[in-house]
Amino acid sequence: MPGARDVARLVDEAHRGHWSAVLASTVRLTRDIDLAEDCAQDAFVQALRTWPDGIPDNPAAWLTTVARRLALDRLRRETTLRRKLPMLIEDADPDPDGERPTDPLRLVFTCCHPALARESQIALTLRLICGLTTREVAAGLLVPEPTVAARITRAKKKISAAGIPYRIPADAELPERLDAVLTVVHLVYTAGHVAAGPDLTRADLTGRAIDLARMLVRLMPAEPEPQALLGLLLMTEARGDARVSEDGELVLLADQNRSRWDARLLAEGIARATAALNAGQGRFALQAAVAGLHVTARSWQETDWPAVVRMYDAMMALWPTPIVALNRAAARSLVPDADLVAVLAELDGLASSPALKAYAYLPATRADVLNRLGRAEEAAAAYQEAIDLTANEAERRFLLRRRASLSP
Repeated sequence: MPGARDVARLVDEAHRGHWSAVLASTVRLTRDIDLAEDCAQDAFVQALRTWPDGIPDNPAAWLTTVARRLALDRLRRETTLRRKLPMLIEDADPDPDGERPTDPLRLVFTCCHPALARESQIALTLRLICGLTTREVAAGLLVPEPTVAARITRAKKKISAAGIPYRIPADAELPERLDAVLTVVHLVYTAGHVAAGPDLTRADLTGRAIDLARMLVRLMPAEPEPQALLGLLLMTEARGDARVSEDGELVLLADQNRSRWDARLLAEGIARATAALNAGQGRFALQAAVAGLHVTARSWQETDWPAVVRMYDAMMALWPTPIVALNRAAARSLVPDADLVAVLAELDGLASSPALKAYAYLPATRADVLNRLGRAEEAAAAYQEAIDLTANEAERRFLLRRRASLSP
């Protein structure tokens, strides 16, 4: 018999790996996100109670079956089954207990319905697809927790009140939602790339985002931006092993052993990014171009920084966000003979942006520039600010080492 600690660990792993699939399959039955979320959560609670008697051979199938059974019980108790029945029959589901491969993508498209505000689309998707807590979503979106809670509540009510269908839209409706869907898939990856908590990454989230990006490419093969996003994610994923040292510490791109990069993922990522750039220059194509410039350089020192800055200039024209402005400033600081005083002024100007007030990378970038200007005391203060803001332990240890290495 497994012990309570082993069961808790297995349920946690199942939550990370299968939450969105269990939820999506249950939503397909209920057409009610709130009800489906409740039942999915109850299924995981039941797992904690019953798995000590024996771990199921297929935890995902067990959780899905339990969540859907709970949902049917609730629908019967609430005497809504009769009202829901026509919708279920219309669906003509050939495998009512199974998971459809495209279920998570349906959930993304439901969350990204144009009737919902963009900020609500993103908050709801991160909550439902990632299974992130409201606090984690707030940290990822750089907004207060009550704001995220309100956005999620409004979005669920809107979906219910407007009768927004749970489905992948018809082909003619896809382009209108594409940008929002691409954004949330990218954010799912970002949430896993630098996760909150003790581990630097969450492979369940990065893997889920890549799966969703592949589904999008299959769904819209003629659109360049899904190709670009997939290329961007693959090139980033290819560097994953080299981001962490043998003792679990963060290794920056500048210091990574490039022989540890995954050549297969890199080749596919570069090919997809190149194809996307040949077809257009959307914001994900430009981000993929930046990633491509990094991975094709023979070393950090040989990176074509002027070209990287040009890509960010183009991105600013297309998508002028504070995050892009910060990344452009960081790239400008690395151009040979860069005017670091001007870059620092640019960074200081970004400090007034509400979106960056709790963003650790702004003070971390300032600290690096201040250090290179020989202003160690100010750099130490900036590093401390970044240390206070980061939610990741590996990043926190890295920043502490950087601060300790400053010359007096």
